Amino acid sequence: MVKKQLCCWGCLIIFSHLLLASLVCSKIHGNPANDLVEIINNNRTAHKLPKLNDSPGLGCIALQYAELCKGNCTSNNTVNCKPSEDDFTQVFAPNCGVELPTFGTITAHIVGCQSKYLEPSLAFAHVLVRDNKALSILRNKSHTEVGVGMVQVHEGPFFWSVLFSSGKTNSTFVLENRGEGIHQKKGCYSGSSLPCSAGQGNDSSLLSNVTIIAFLCAVYLSQQLNVNL
Repeated sequence: MVKKQLCCWGCLIIFSHLLLASLVCSKIHGNPANDLVEIINNNRTAHKLPKLNDSPGLGCIALQYAELCKGNCTSNNTVNCKPSEDDFTQVFAPNCGVELPTFGTITAHIVGCQSKYLEPSLAFAHVLVRDNKALSILRNKSHTEVGVGMVQVHEGPFFWSVLFSSGKTNSTFVLENRGEGIHQKKGCYSGSSLPCSAGQGNDSSLLSNVTIIAFLCAVYLSQQLNVNL
């Protein structure tokens, strides 16, 4: 009888842990890169600065930036990575389908990483804008456009990348065929309606495991009830 009770409790504990894990992963649904752009613009307008145009092309390049640097997260959650100018024009832009003649000037960038996923507001405060230098970049009056990218290393840290530009709205970082050629395999970028793919594979796997465990628990409990009857 004691063994049966322990087995039942063990089943319920495993189910509870898997359910909790799936709920944590579900927080990444949607596009947190878009949320971060909104937070950035709210911060600027609170200080009487104009909103920045949310550029999908610049956002996709920010995601490429994060992808390139995703193996360089230091112990204090900073990113030790400096892509070359050629990386932007010869790798990032083609990968995104940005029309090269429309590649504008990137005026500044902010990058950061974190061992676990943080909601956009927390990522803003604790990963990206942690000092006056980053705040000064954020509120620079020369910026006109912004793009945000986010990606997770496989079972590793999350990387955030924010790029700013002084380009003219809708005429810089223009995507070919409105971005239809982009095949987003990992992460997410601002200006896109696509949900963030980071963690979705794990999320669906976890939900499947929860379903299986729940079914097994139900079968086991049903058998015990029949035995007791």
